[in-house]
Amino acid sequence: MVQAIRPEKRTFARRYEESAVIDASAADIFAVVDDHAALSAHMSQSSWMMGGGRMETTVDEGHGQKVGSHIRMSGNAFGIPLSLDEVITEYEPPYRKVWETVGDVKLVVIGHYRWSNIIESEDDRSLLRVSLEYDLPSRNVWLGRLLGRMYAKWCVHQMIESVRDAFER
Repeated sequence: MVQAIRPEKRTFARRYEESAVIDASAADIFAVVDDHAALSAHMSQSSWMMGGGRMETTVDEGHGQKVGSHIRMSGNAFGIPLSLDEVITEYEPPYRKVWETVGDVKLVVIGHYRWSNIIESEDDRSLLRVSLEYDLPSRNVWLGRLLGRMYAKWCVHQMIESVRDAFER
């Protein structure tokens, strides 16, 4: 049974998606996708895309693993304080997990967003589709126009690579 909520029905202005075939079952891939700390590890490490900054992730008692569960991130990039609150809006193990920002987001190159991880499986081989739908930031829109797509591409690619890495050991 699909569980789903919509904090408010949103349409996002921009979208970036990548997919990858991974030699693993849907259940095994979903286990990686469902571990938010591992999936967002690229945000918790200092990198040039984060301007030397990093984000810390905290989850509520639902651990980001059920509809309505919250995931909060805070930190900085390029010395600018960042923070956001995400809520799980769709949760259908082992095929689909969707979450999006709620409330006030403090980001630099993108604004509110929705992540979707969709897994289609055949035996022990699966297609993972990761997409990021997003709006430009409410402030410094020019920066979002300039760097938003590059940042979205980096984030989506990092998520796919973290799943691939989990199966290449």
